[in-house]
Amino acid sequence: MIHEFKTFNRTDFSQLEILNGQFDSCKFIGYDLSNFKLSGNEYLDCQFDDCNLSLINLTGTGLKNVLFKNCKITGVDFSNCKDLLFGVNFENCKLDFSIFYKKKNKGALFFNCSLIETDFAECDLTDAVFNNCNLENSIFDQTILKNADLRTSYNFIIDPEKNNLKKARFSSGSLGGLLAKYDIRIEL
Repeated sequence: MIHEFKTFNRTDFSQLEILNGQFDSCKFIGYDLSNFKLSGNEYLDCQFDDCNLSLINLTGTGLKNVLFKNCKITGVDFSNCKDLLFGVNFENCKLDFSIFYKKKNKGALFFNCSLIETDFAECDLTDAVFNNCNLENSIFDQTILKNADLRTSYNFIIDPEKNNLKKARFSSGSLGGLLAKYDIRIEL
């Protein structure tokens, strides 16, 4: 079933309807879809507001230009989504323990997000912006962060020898996270 230009509120939407279909320019507000299987669905130019999407199954799901605002999305494996045109952005979301392994998400926006222990290994995050994000224990290994902006993010450890950081931007206060493997003391 194809849904276009619709707004779905938790008060007027059956759980079965959301599990199947293609959604174009739709908005989902206030759903608790934790542990749901959304496999095989397509979401294009959609927005999720105030939703609990923790532990959802996204195997084979298409997420193209999807915005998540004020959502809880913990433990979600985005690496199982379709690669074609994959594009997601997050504002005020909790994404702890989520996985983006090998995803290409150029120009991604992570605004005011908790990304504790999130896996970004082998991702292409060229031009991504991490604005005021907690990246404690997140994994950056063979990650492309060309021209990425991490100036206002914190608690990260990123090895410049294992990641592509060409023209990436960091604040002087985050030098410790870039030099952590050398076990040196930086005093500002």
